[in-house]
Amino acid sequence: MSAHSTPSRRALLQGAAAVPVVGLGLAGCSTEGNRRAASATPTAPVELGPEGEVAKGTTKLFEEQKVVVTRAEDGGLTAYGSVCTHAGCPMNKLEGTTLICSCHGSRFDATTGEVLERPATVPLPEVPVRVEGGRLVAGPAEA
Repeated sequence: MSAHSTPSRRALLQGAAAVPVVGLGLAGCSTEGNRRAASATPTAPVELGPEGEVAKGTTKLFEEQKVVVTRAEDGGLTAYGSVCTHAGCPMNKLEGTTLICSCHGSRFDATTGEVLERPATVPLPEVPVRVEGGRLVAGPAEA
């Protein structure tokens, strides 16, 4: 082929097939979502409400604070950020102990943060949670 000739349809299609998926921007979606999910977790103490807000053996989603809290039967507390690690969408649906992302359908176990259903592949970030003065508080302790 000379410098001025037009490539054949076959040559164009073969070249397009060689373009990596990363070049299309699809692989970066999860990485960006991970950054947004981590940055959406509380960076300072956030009051969630009275200690009794989450009864033993239950899980509660605090949409405004973007945190989901579980209290085990023994009274132990765990919390996770409730921003999807796939594309950074705040989750607003909790069915039992399953957090559901309305953007792309990812599902997470709210008691462990683990992914139950893709497209998300990275678990939810754990958030410190404790009781202070009879109130539930999420986020790092004040220094």
